[in-house]
Amino acid sequence: MKTWKEAPTPALVLDLEKMNRNIERMAASARKNNVKLRPHIKTHKSLEVAKRQIHAGATGLTVATLSEAEVFQNAGFDDLLVAFPLRSEEKIARFVALAKRGRLIATIDDIVQAGRLDEAAATAGMGVEVWVKVNSGLNRCGVDPGEEAVSLVKDIAPLQALEVTGLYTHAGHAYGAGAQEDRERIAKEEAEAVVRSAEACENAGFPIENRSVGSTPTYEWSGAYDGITEVRPGNAVFFDGVQEGLGVCTMDECALTVTASVVSGKKDRLIVDAGSKSLTLEKGAHGNASVTGFGTIVEPVTLAGKSLTRLSEEHGILDFPDGAPAITDEVIRIIPNHACTAVNLYDHYLVVEGDTIADRWPVDARGCNT
Repeated sequence: MKTWKEAPTPALVLDLEKMNRNIERMAASARKNNVKLRPHIKTHKSLEVAKRQIHAGATGLTVATLSEAEVFQNAGFDDLLVAFPLRSEEKIARFVALAKRGRLIATIDDIVQAGRLDEAAATAGMGVEVWVKVNSGLNRCGVDPGEEAVSLVKDIAPLQALEVTGLYTHAGHAYGAGAQEDRERIAKEEAEAVVRSAEACENAGFPIENRSVGSTPTYEWSGAYDGITEVRPGNAVFFDGVQEGLGVCTMDECALTVTASVVSGKKDRLIVDAGSKSLTLEKGAHGNASVTGFGTIVEPVTLAGKSLTRLSEEHGILDFPDGAPAITDEVIRIIPNHACTAVNLYDHYLVVEGDTIADRWPVDARGCNT
């Protein structure tokens, strides 16, 4: 078999051993905290990776879109949380059709969404399980914890076809945390937002069986809080430059890299064939300031730690203000800043064991953004 250095560039390279270790880290944390594990597949979009997550102990999966749900449901995964509120008639109709085939949980953060979903489900003669999203500080979707959460659950209760069985949140603002103590604080707030809201609902007569938290920077702490029943890490399957910058992992734990070839050398820069269409221009979500450049080189050792300083569509630039090294035919490996967005740019993974290409896995839900 070829090594990754012999494959055409740019390529998406997945280190099998590192990924398996990351999967076990998630599973071990869930076992330790006695919570269920429902990893988010928007990071990997891969049926093969999801199978390994289920084999390691995951009880279900999280998806971001209905088209992701379609891919994974068609492959036999039958316990999916759609962690994005649905409002349009077209998407609600698609959801109802899919929900006839297996456990598909809808998520809601206002009564208009609930009313439309209820009408469609009642017309189809079926019930739908829904979880209410709680805002734990990201200030994106979600009702405020406590009274507002109870109010929405009360409003949903009389609807014919919907049953509220859970509350969930996403502490994405942990990606902007500057230190471990900040991540621990956000994890505590994340868990408390859900637990406090669930307790308030139950005090009002509405049982809440599922209390779900997620976010790779926080799940190992938030999942340990009494009253939490489930965690939903996504990026933790691969890790990336943002997670390393936050201190969640080391560079050696990052399972995903992008390869590129040095194609040209100038006195103060090297140019490689991986640009924004291979790595994305993202420097990290939700205000992360720990990342510099557009991807960090891990091989060869002569360039290890160097960041790509500029990207255009097909070009990546390594600037050397004090003079660039002599150009070689070197192939480099780059840890992307954000693994999730990088994966969605590729048709397949080159799966490696050591340096050897052991397999080729499709990115099954690539481009499934609707």
